[in-house]
Amino acid sequence: MLRKGDREVLLDLHSESEAHTSDGYGSVHNGSYIPPRCLSAAAADDDDDPIYMHCYTKSEQPVPHQGNYFRDGKTKIDFVLVWEIRSRRKRRGKGKSEVTGEEGDAAPPEESSRSERRKAQLAQWREKFVHNLESAGLVMEQEETSNEKKTIHFLKLSAPWDVLVYYAEELCLRAPLQAQQNLDLNTSAQVMERLCIPNVMLESVPNRPLDYYTCAFRKSKMNRFLGCDNHDTYFTNTQRHRVVYEILARTVYGKRKRAEVGVDRLVNEGVYTAAFPLHEGPFKLPKCEIRPDELNQRQILHHYWACWCKWYKYQPLDHIREYFGEKIALYFAWLGFYTAWLLPAAVVGTLVFVSGVISMGTNTPAKDICTSGATYLMCPLCNTCKAWNMSDICTMAKLGYLFDHPGTVLFSVFMSFWAVTFLEYWKRKMATLAHHWDCMDFHEEEERPRPEFAAMAPTMEPNPVTGVKEPYFPEKTRLSRMFTGSMVIIMMLCVVMIFLVTVVMCRGIISLMMFRTSSIILRTEAGTIANISSIIVSLGLILLMGRVYTALAEQLTKWEMHRTQTQYDNAFIFKVFIFQFVNFYSSPFYVAFFKGRFVGYPTNYGTLFGMRNEDCGPGGCLIELAEQLFIIMVGKQLINNIQEFIIPKVKAWNQKRSLAKVMGNKASHEPQRWEQDYQLVECEGLFEEYLEMVLQFGFITIFVAAFPLAPLFALLNNWVEIRLDAHKFACEYRRPVAERAQNIGVWFNILEALSHLSVIANAFLIAFTSDFLPRLLYQYRFDNDLNGYINFTLAYAPLNYIEYPLCRYKAYRDNEGNYSLFYWELLAVRLGFIIAFEHVVFFVLRAVDWIVPDIPASLELKIKRERYLAKQALAENQEALLVSRGQGANPASPGTSSPELCRTELISLFCLSAPSPFLPCPKQTVLHCTPEGSDASFRNMS
Repeated sequence: MLRKGDREVLLDLHSESEAHTSDGYGSVHNGSYIPPRCLSAAAADDDDDPIYMHCYTKSEQPVPHQGNYFRDGKTKIDFVLVWEIRSRRKRRGKGKSEVTGEEGDAAPPEESSRSERRKAQLAQWREKFVHNLESAGLVMEQEETSNEKKTIHFLKLSAPWDVLVYYAEELCLRAPLQAQQNLDLNTSAQVMERLCIPNVMLESVPNRPLDYYTCAFRKSKMNRFLGCDNHDTYFTNTQRHRVVYEILARTVYGKRKRAEVGVDRLVNEGVYTAAFPLHEGPFKLPKCEIRPDELNQRQILHHYWACWCKWYKYQPLDHIREYFGEKIALYFAWLGFYTAWLLPAAVVGTLVFVSGVISMGTNTPAKDICTSGATYLMCPLCNTCKAWNMSDICTMAKLGYLFDHPGTVLFSVFMSFWAVTFLEYWKRKMATLAHHWDCMDFHEEEERPRPEFAAMAPTMEPNPVTGVKEPYFPEKTRLSRMFTGSMVIIMMLCVVMIFLVTVVMCRGIISLMMFRTSSIILRTEAGTIANISSIIVSLGLILLMGRVYTALAEQLTKWEMHRTQTQYDNAFIFKVFIFQFVNFYSSPFYVAFFKGRFVGYPTNYGTLFGMRNEDCGPGGCLIELAEQLFIIMVGKQLINNIQEFIIPKVKAWNQKRSLAKVMGNKASHEPQRWEQDYQLVECEGLFEEYLEMVLQFGFITIFVAAFPLAPLFALLNNWVEIRLDAHKFACEYRRPVAERAQNIGVWFNILEALSHLSVIANAFLIAFTSDFLPRLLYQYRFDNDLNGYINFTLAYAPLNYIEYPLCRYKAYRDNEGNYSLFYWELLAVRLGFIIAFEHVVFFVLRAVDWIVPDIPASLELKIKRERYLAKQALAENQEALLVSRGQGANPASPGTSSPELCRTELISLFCLSAPSPFLPCPKQTVLHCTPEGSDASFRNMS
């Protein structure tokens, strides 16, 4: 149990005690940390402190034990705090010693005094923090590595059983009630099993975590939980990490009124350079052959998940959750689910593209263009250009058909249904995983203020929930800052628009240069060359502006002073996504919906800064949009994958090199686990991973009508992305603290918004950018085989255009430049199609939402079953019921009980609620009655 007063010391909100002396920090003997109380107890010749059991003298030092244990080989290392101290370098001269700076010159007295005060302040904070961790009940042991320049200290922390029990109830950790069969959550595996199809994606992964019916942990009912008699294995490593991190986050290290609380702020202040839990040993397989079930968790994840040869296998989600926690596991579950759903979309998109290739030769309009010769003399494309024949663009007309034929229209309809159905089924999957991982009823506890908020908040006010005084920032001031930040966002979006206009003008200049050359090929392909060149420039600007704005958004979000980490993350995600949405999609939106709409006609061309407005290329705007999507989407994916592969390795190499300098001659021996993990890269979270996938989701849904191969490229990228991310988390990142979550958070709302936007965007794309509706209307009114369609779509230049009389241009206008009757009919058809399309799709969406419940029926049954078991196990009157029945059936002396009867009662209780025939209760449940017959406990004997 926690000693009386531990919680008060831990949560001391007004502690302003004086700085502790060095004795309060403890002593170090051969790497073992000796808390002050142990020293005082030893001096008084009292018994050892029951919690701090690692107070060894040099002669009593045990043999070091390999693994995540203290030197005694029994106490688990739950967390490690690291700090570095640079050794003082002195220069002797004239009998005096001068503190020198890093360059060897004598430091100014003022700077030296400030540096010394700062170091003393950090040491005082560290000393008080460790002292309060002692009072909270943590066990500690210290190691250090040093050379003549720097000393690296490692403080290993462990939570004893009593501390774990206390915080398990406070944190509402889940406790196992009854084992159940591990179910296969992969729908594809279930379908293939029913169809008797061999499943190459299925693989047996050793040491799969057991699945239990669970309920909230209660110390008073501990004897009702499975495995409670084994203190070493009852709490998983991730649960131990959460408990210790909770203590670290709550512990005071300075003055509470200044919000000097928590390890996160200590890391920000530079008191500690790192704070992390340890990995479960090395990730590489041992050289000697061992059984798969003897591998550690990290080796299993690396061999069965992060290895590139497993790219086609199912992800071991239960193992990921067991090792990294639910938040990271949900990301990989979503990424795997999304990738699996991309497979049918990629297959259909590829078939649509192939059908376009096959039917290219049957395209009547393209045949008319190729055989027209000099029939259609087209008006010049610029003021200094010459007229040209439409037959010159024969190749581009054929290629344009690949991206603008009836199949692409049907595919865009398919992808609209795909997007909304995908999200509906992900909600079901998410609910199933949340229950499977005991997170369905998880609600984030009252969050504590962020360290940066606590450091910068001007006042202290009582928390309306807890009543405890905490840092406070006026809401009115925050709103004014958020308004100012929104103005900055708008300004940055204007900058993006300026860059877009610059790229458009750059494209026009390149086209003019190509048209003025003597090469026929360059003149013919001038638009394509200019388009591709401008897209590459645009991609560079997009990536550059993305980096700049992400840094700016981070500073703006900090300046807005959001109280909790969740509020901060949501504000930051919103800012970055809004900017990246405009940044990445502005150019495709321009090509899809604005390019070629404001060209005008001969004698009345529209201009921008003196240059004629752009018209669509020879193959139409859809082929240009396809070029945009291919270069921006695929180029971004390639660059991101290269960065994700190289940057962590470079950072890890740099960290390892700096640590190797400190270790010096010791580098020849095998580094300890905490030293190896310190060499790894700090986990950067999931923001960049989610952002990359969400932007990809937008590309394959909003503009899929123009690029049917987009899902295929997304699928190929995601196969690589899963293994890259898996390798980073398993091999290159320090182990993050396991966080609980029941969904993917605000990202799901963004995905829903994108899926709804994609329906509207595809409707407008088909109606206004594609030639599908003009061809359909022409077939209905004039000719079903599209004979004469090209001539029908070309208008004659006005009579007052004397440079090239009777030249043609693409528009539905009469000889005076006015819109023809067919244009207005077509406009009505287009608007009607948009209304009908979005109404049908959204109606089907609502129908799917109504037909497909968010929680499967089988899961609802499991939830009811689990609640029933929890009620039975935690009911206060259960013990009285067992005792009364036992005494009524077999009267015994007051000091005895009937074990057989108690055993029978409990077995019958659990057999009535047995989940399935493969969990026989009588063989797995054994009751142990106390001598008084008033307490019964059961344990798993399987």
